[in-house]
Amino acid sequence: MAQEAGRQGRAQDPVEKHPRPEFPQQDQEHPGLTEHMDPEPDHGETSYRGSGRLKDLKTLITGGDSGIGRAVAIAFAKEGADVVFSYLPQEEKDAQETARMVQQAGRRAVAVPCDLREEEDCRRLIDRAVHEFGGIDVLVNNAAYQMSQPEGIESISTEQFDRVMRTNLYAMFWLCKMALPHMKAGANIINSASVQGYKPSPHLLDYATTKGGIVTFTQGLAATLAERGIRVNAVAPGPVWTPLIPATLPDTAKFGKQSPLGRAAQPVEMAPAYVFLASPEASYITAEVVNATGGTPLP
Repeated sequence: MAQEAGRQGRAQDPVEKHPRPEFPQQDQEHPGLTEHMDPEPDHGETSYRGSGRLKDLKTLITGGDSGIGRAVAIAFAKEGADVVFSYLPQEEKDAQETARMVQQAGRRAVAVPCDLREEEDCRRLIDRAVHEFGGIDVLVNNAAYQMSQPEGIESISTEQFDRVMRTNLYAMFWLCKMALPHMKAGANIINSASVQGYKPSPHLLDYATTKGGIVTFTQGLAATLAERGIRVNAVAPGPVWTPLIPATLPDTAKFGKQSPLGRAAQPVEMAPAYVFLASPEASYITAEVVNATGGTPLP
């Protein structure tokens, strides 16, 4: 009913628009798959409506197999963009579904399995995007890794810390650096930050550290690239119902209940922020962070 109201243009209560906790308690091995989630996330498969705002743009999205990445890929396609997206080999089933949805929207989909912790995999991803599309108009650095450690810093291993840093920060650095020679004036970069970058949860200390770094990197890179006509922005989501949640957090039943709206976001609710920042309508917006937290105030 909520989705139908949206299609007809009626106002909707954001508190009741999507499922609210408590959810069934659920656990998955990392990185997790969409099909095992209850309730099933809404990525905009039927609920998102495009209007040609990104017509014929060449886009690259990391972590596009599920969650926010899939929602952005679907929205970009419905707005007229072609999409290359990365995913981990374990996420093949989700990746194929994302590709199918992009193609269903009438756009090209290129799914590239890779491990973004490796510099050469990042280079291969950029090379594939350029080979397929001839350039890059929009780069979305969305892939991320987190793992809850309720006991705090003492329980964060060097191996985990390294994985978080390489996935969330190193990959973003490498991909931006490698993509820039293939980006012209008018292109833009969108990074996925987080409410954690401003209000860190103790059990996600390493993850929150990277998200704070992403905010700083976004603002600094934006200043560097402004004279070249390339915009750099970020989106800072609050709690979002994605496979990363049952794969990395011990308690999923009440996930999102702490937000002022009383629920987690569905991935589709993040997509419009990315579409706006990617579009020519945002031509005077750079070095900004769009906060999509369900009401949690951020700077």
